[in-house]
Amino acid sequence: MKILIVDDELTLLEQLKSALEGQRYMVETARDGEEASDRLFDNPFDLIILDIMLPKQDGLSVLREIRRAGIKTPVLMLTARGDIGDRIKGLDLGADDYLAKPFSLDELLARIRALFRRSGGQVDSVLRVGDLQLDTISREVTKGGASVELTAREFSILEFLLYNKNRAVSRFSLAEHVWGDAFDPFSMSNFMDVHIKNLRHKIGDSGHGAIVRTLRGVGYIIKDDAQ
Repeated sequence: MKILIVDDELTLLEQLKSALEGQRYMVETARDGEEASDRLFDNPFDLIILDIMLPKQDGLSVLREIRRAGIKTPVLMLTARGDIGDRIKGLDLGADDYLAKPFSLDELLARIRALFRRSGGQVDSVLRVGDLQLDTISREVTKGGASVELTAREFSILEFLLYNKNRAVSRFSLAEHVWGDAFDPFSMSNFMDVHIKNLRHKIGDSGHGAIVRTLRGVGYIIKDDAQ
């Protein structure tokens, strides 16, 4: 399950990202409203954790923009304690829940679980293409019913491509997701090629019906021909 956290407090952002990844959620972050909007219109998410007080574009404006665009992803708003006015505005604009700062991690996790339950089962932890399946909760991968053993980075690559199924993913976006700030495009330029090659070998991916396809000069795509 993929979560976007939007907050300009870097320490809090890093703490939440680490904690949620420890719960096996897939997490991306943004530090201002404009960056959040760009990410939300570029990639699908299962949940948005959105602070109201943000630089460049406040959280309420981001919420209004995505709801007008028909994006129905559940939104958990982060508000200042006692600021009832912002909570009411957020709920009126389509927020699904709110949490006042400061909050405990246990409460945040409980709210997230409740929002996923409330989604009516629309969020599926299993990502599929053909006979390849990846479970984002158990982190199990199967191909034709047989288990496939992947390294952590191979799993992250496959998971990210499956989340963006039928969408082109640039090499840089994929590298940024897998290695984060540790990725150096000059000294690590061949890392992606090696991991993609190993991933393809493990899932038996070759020939005309290849699952992970290379887009020359762009990056990669998983194309679901059944859709």
